[in-house]
Amino acid sequence: MDDDRAIVERQLGRPPRAFRRVAVRCPFGRPAVTEQAALDESGEPFPTTYWITCRHLGAAIARLEAGGGVERFGRLAREDSALGESLERGHEEQRRLRPELPGGIGGQTRTGGLKCLHAHAAFALARPGYELGERIVAEVEPLWPARCCSD
Repeated sequence: MDDDRAIVERQLGRPPRAFRRVAVRCPFGRPAVTEQAALDESGEPFPTTYWITCRHLGAAIARLEAGGGVERFGRLAREDSALGESLERGHEEQRRLRPELPGGIGGQTRTGGLKCLHAHAAFALARPGYELGERIVAEVEPLWPARCCSD
């Protein structure tokens, strides 16, 4: 089997930046979510800790975003106190994981906000228990394709 970095490069269509390791694998054993270092190879900040590399998962979440998902989940987090608290705990956990960078999940710096569903879904897959991210992931149907999209 190819090494993980080479598979991730094929999945992304480019070399990964700040690659540390595979955090989540798909049911086919391929990388699905990777963990990135706080700084890339040139010393530039890389605010997203967990990055979706699975093409199927990335495309499915892009469809959620295109359908107004960022706004909808942002509104849900403002209106539902449990989801809002989940979002704030997620941002706090992100800052604990990467104290060298100031932002929350996906580098988010404003309180209560969502920038990108991909970052929240990746965080939830890599760190189970993040309720808002798990709600995003729950809307991906099917979560995994019938056959590996990385072959």
